[in-house]
Amino acid sequence: MIQGVELQASADRRSRCSLRPLSLSVSQTAMGSTSAGGIEVATANRVDDELVAAFNRLIPQLSRSAAVPTPDLIREIVEAQASTVLVARDRRDDGRIVGMLTLVIFRIPTGVRAWIEDVVVDAAVRGRGVGEALSQEAVRRAVGLGARTVELTSRPSREAANRLYERLGFVRRDSNVYRYTP
Repeated sequence: MIQGVELQASADRRSRCSLRPLSLSVSQTAMGSTSAGGIEVATANRVDDELVAAFNRLIPQLSRSAAVPTPDLIREIVEAQASTVLVARDRRDDGRIVGMLTLVIFRIPTGVRAWIEDVVVDAAVRGRGVGEALSQEAVRRAVGLGARTVELTSRPSREAANRLYERLGFVRRDSNVYRYTP
């Protein structure tokens, strides 16, 4: 479980949709970067050839149907005020970017909320703690910015990822996830 995090109760742990919404209520503040087991997590502050190459390598591992963002679109994402792209580097792999996620933080009338989106770890390094380091850093930053909850979704078929999120303290919500596709 993530230290300093109060779990939100969930009466029904069954999922009724194709994505499993998971939520974490937060009660304390903490911030910092993560470095454990050779994995370092930091903010992508600028777009360079290395970051573009990482997007080109990792996005197809995340989604077969999503187009890889262009360098201009990556720049727009990295520079967006509400989102933070976190990248994980593996020192055992010459500091190469081996994972990333996007943390979105926004204010609504009921408080500050946070969503973790597009978590992806290179298949070649899965099982090394990359997803855990990324998720922990995202939660720390969200809590530090006053988020009342941190949410994410994960397909049921991503069994290892779902086990990780539940081990970190995320709780499946009894909720319907709707999608409108124009």
